[in-house]
Amino acid sequence: MGERLAGGNVAIALLANTLATGAMLVALILTFGPISGAHFNPVVTLADASQRRLSWHEVPGYIAAQLLGAFAVAAAHLMFGEAVFSVSRHVRAGGAQIFSEFIATFGLLCVIWGCARLRSSAVPFAVGAYITGAYWFTASTSFANPAVTLARAASDSFAGIRPGDTPGFIIAQLAGAAAATVLFRWLVPSLATDAASVVVSHSPKQKATYER
Repeated sequence: MGERLAGGNVAIALLANTLATGAMLVALILTFGPISGAHFNPVVTLADASQRRLSWHEVPGYIAAQLLGAFAVAAAHLMFGEAVFSVSRHVRAGGAQIFSEFIATFGLLCVIWGCARLRSSAVPFAVGAYITGAYWFTASTSFANPAVTLARAASDSFAGIRPGDTPGFIIAQLAGAAAATVLFRWLVPSLATDAASVVVSHSPKQKATYER
């Protein structure tokens, strides 16, 4: 929709995508937090498991659901009379793009870990605000999510990514998440046991954490 209304103006198209993504993230995090901890992002699921806040045997199920959800969003194409899946031709290659994904994901995890430890109720809004800003301060427009990266390779739109460019993005995202987790484990040694509750619990043993 943003691309159509922009009339060829890339800045307007980006602004429309930015506002929609940030607002929907806040809504989805608040909605699904009590159910699953709003785990929409494989890198945050892996980071949670590495800190023993999520058992490793649950990780494959979470990631499968994340991938399914990311690709299911392609049904939105039907609202605009387009093919559900179409291979993206949007080139996102080069060191600057890959480094941008490292920074975008590093920043996202820093926001999650920092807010979860110090101001848990703000996490949904902080994540939404961060992604809104990261659209503009990164060259890659901040994918910061392997599931979303793969799904957007099947969307030949303004937001898409050429399939051949996805491996570099995903490696950078994993590295960024790992770096942020190591940093906050050093800054907050009790990270694995403290700040386990962001807004509400979704099970007696596991607290809610939030991500893109």
